Amino acid sequence: MKESAVYIRMRQKVQVVLEQPVTLGTVAQIVAPPALQKKLQMLVIYQVKPADKHLIVLDVMKVVQHIQHVCPGIEIQTVGPAQSILEIQYKKKKLAPVYFVLVWLLLFIGSALAIMNFHEDVSMQVVHQKIYYMATGTYDNQPLILQIPYSLGLGIGMVLFFNHVFKKRLNEEPSPLEVEMFKYQQDLDQYVVIHENKETEKKIHGD
Repeated sequence: MKESAVYIRMRQKVQVVLEQPVTLGTVAQIVAPPALQKKLQMLVIYQVKPADKHLIVLDVMKVVQHIQHVCPGIEIQTVGPAQSILEIQYKKKKLAPVYFVLVWLLLFIGSALAIMNFHEDVSMQVVHQKIYYMATGTYDNQPLILQIPYSLGLGIGMVLFFNHVFKKRLNEEPSPLEVEMFKYQQDLDQYVVIHENKETEKKIHGD
């Protein structure tokens, strides 16, 4: 590594608050000579304003220009992402207990209806009756010896599938829902980078 060289790696996403002066050390990893690195880490490159709303895209080229303006003559090498997304954090409103209960009931009833409608569509009760008849040779309209374990297994299977018991994770492996949410977040970040960063587009204006 050259003594005068500075290596910068932009962070993918950074959480900030309103009116916060964003320093280079906040949005990027820096490798440089010790004295210069300390100076660059404290270098303010953006001031969060209420007009920014929720998301800000900080382009690495603007960061490089800012560094060269403050420290002319140094060699800057960039690695990793070309942008950093600043996500403005606002104070979260506390959800009243009555709203929490209403949302919980809505989700519970909706899930229960979805499961019952699925079982009705595939005639699950008839399937249980046939399995019971094949195993015992007698017919039972409500074979609880099959229906109760099946219901318990359905609940346990959902817990294992989502890999969570309330806020506690069962193991370190991500659940399918977490993987899909991760993919969705990546697509959302890519959309923000392209549409919020004006430097990624150049329009030709006619006379």
